[in-house]
Amino acid sequence: MTKSTVRGAFTAELLALAKKDRSLYALATDSRGSVTLTAFADELPSQFVECGIAEQDAVGIAAGLANAGLRPFVCGPACFYSMRSAEQVKADVSYSHMNVKIIGVSGGVSYGALGSTHHSTQDIALMRALPGMEVYLPSDAVQMRALTRYLASSNEPAYVRMGRGPVPEIYTEKDFFTPGKAVKLLDGKDAAVIACGEMVYWATEAARILNEKGIHISVYDMFTIKPLDEEAIMEAAGTGFVLTVEEHAVYGGLGGAVAEVLSQKKPTRMRILGLPDEKVYTGKSEEVFRHYGLDGEGIAKAVREGLKK
Repeated sequence: MTKSTVRGAFTAELLALAKKDRSLYALATDSRGSVTLTAFADELPSQFVECGIAEQDAVGIAAGLANAGLRPFVCGPACFYSMRSAEQVKADVSYSHMNVKIIGVSGGVSYGALGSTHHSTQDIALMRALPGMEVYLPSDAVQMRALTRYLASSNEPAYVRMGRGPVPEIYTEKDFFTPGKAVKLLDGKDAAVIACGEMVYWATEAARILNEKGIHISVYDMFTIKPLDEEAIMEAAGTGFVLTVEEHAVYGGLGGAVAEVLSQKKPTRMRILGLPDEKVYTGKSEEVFRHYGLDGEGIAKAVREGLKK
């Protein structure tokens, strides 16, 4: 199984694009190492802005660059850009509709030993509520490279959340991605799992486990949270039971978005599987996933429980 980091795929692709397009800028907040932007800063110093540990300033600077016709990517820990900089993201980027790409690295629980202060488990709820803000959670490095090319050419503000460590590669370079359209990875008639980010791989593992028990599920990679693929959600509802899976609080994230669609257009039995309303435990991602039932076995169990009701 090939594993690679999504953040590394992003920065390598952005550097290659920025060498050809001088309007592309990268901003960091004493986070070039964490984001893996060191090579970008070294090779394109005139297109790199170091803001220090000042995420609110970084968002404002990025908005100013965008207002001057440049195409900034402001990069750093997802926990700080989604909370510490919330006012600037709302006023300077969303309300002003500035072409700023906010890249949140080490999202979810992937900061590990740094603990709950560095978790970003409410970011999707915030970002998808902001007018005009696109929201993406890439599931692997291949998808991130394609998404980076789209973001570099797009004029829309966007928030992208990715993890920290290497993750299994789900796709190949031949695969095609359309923002606003989910990717259907598996087709099954018994239930549907809609996942995003690192949970997509674990959803496919759950499908493998369930298949051995004679249960066949559909698996959707909802890498675009906003705009949301309502057509895919309606298709998933055709199985009769929908399970959403996310590395996010159970309030306001992917599950909330799917529930909003189904409750208004096609009431369907569903369950939101995510992080509970508590201070989340600290540990390696795999340990936290296992504890909260967000690994393959946990997702498979949630599907079996849902089908019994």
